Amino acid sequence: MAENNHTLPTDGWTTVIRPKTGWFDIDLHELWQYRDLIVMFVKRNFTVLYKQTILGPAWIILNPLITTIIFNVVFGGMANMPTDGVPGFLFYMAGNTVWTFFANCVNNTANTFVTNSQIFGKVYFPRLTMPVSQVLTSLINFFIQAAMYLIFW
Repeated sequence: MAENNHTLPTDGWTTVIRPKTGWFDIDLHELWQYRDLIVMFVKRNFTVLYKQTILGPAWIILNPLITTIIFNVVFGGMANMPTDGVPGFLFYMAGNTVWTFFANCVNNTANTFVTNSQIFGKVYFPRLTMPVSQVLTSLINFFIQAAMYLIFW
């Protein structure tokens, strides 16, 4: 009788896909192996986000600046809301910067599986790469806006 060899090849090109055992069964090593895919998704997200706008990536700076000016006029000028000694412009810009990062992370990661569903059926890759790339794209925008905040400070 022939022997049944149930060992898997260990040549590095073989990927064994197993079901997850729990909610927090995250394979960070596999995610690290796909870091080039994450970088590619971040570049794609960044270019798609600002490709069809007239000003392009300048919206990263203009959007919080315009929103901060509007908040300063409405809440600081018309409503006379106190900022406890902090200059109103910096107060509203700080809140706007952090809130924009948080809102973008939540909205983009919530929609990532719906907007990229056509990719998931074609080839295997860790599904966590999509939300991670969305958060990293928002993090790039946050750092640019935080640098702008520090310039105004």
